[in-house]
Amino acid sequence: MQLKQLIREIPDFPKPGINFYDITTLLKDKRGFAETIEAMQAHYRNARVDVVVGIEARGYFFAPAMAHALHAGFVPVRKPKKLPHTVRSVEYELEYGTDRLEMHADAIEAGQSVLIIDDVLATGGTAAAVARLVEQVGGTVAGLGFVIELTFLKGRDRLAGRDVFSLLQY
Repeated sequence: MQLKQLIREIPDFPKPGINFYDITTLLKDKRGFAETIEAMQAHYRNARVDVVVGIEARGYFFAPAMAHALHAGFVPVRKPKKLPHTVRSVEYELEYGTDRLEMHADAIEAGQSVLIIDDVLATGGTAAAVARLVEQVGGTVAGLGFVIELTFLKGRDRLAGRDVFSLLQY
């Protein structure tokens, strides 16, 4: 199956000059969604993965399915003030300012091998911040997996030296 055919491209969203790649059309296609998870899982099949981290919000569509496929646990990384227990956080730079992400302080045990999953690799800032957060709590980043990579934004450069996998490139 050509998975790119299942992703709707919306020009000029959220603003003029931006092409938005809408994955909801992929998610609703049972065969396409299954093939997406199978293809991503195949890349990590032989890696030791104890925990799969999903980045809010669209990473949540893929990370739990990857955790299930890899027989691993799932840990959500969320925006501030969404988690009910003690958290660890990381602040990172945006184009105009900063943002913060959090995860439960006890979500990852020291030495656990962690796979980070999100829907899109764009500039790499969010993924790099989550990798730092995983390492702050003692986890080891086994890899970073994405359904889509916007290669022209060079996000992979921010993740140099790490195993980065993207299923589809634009």
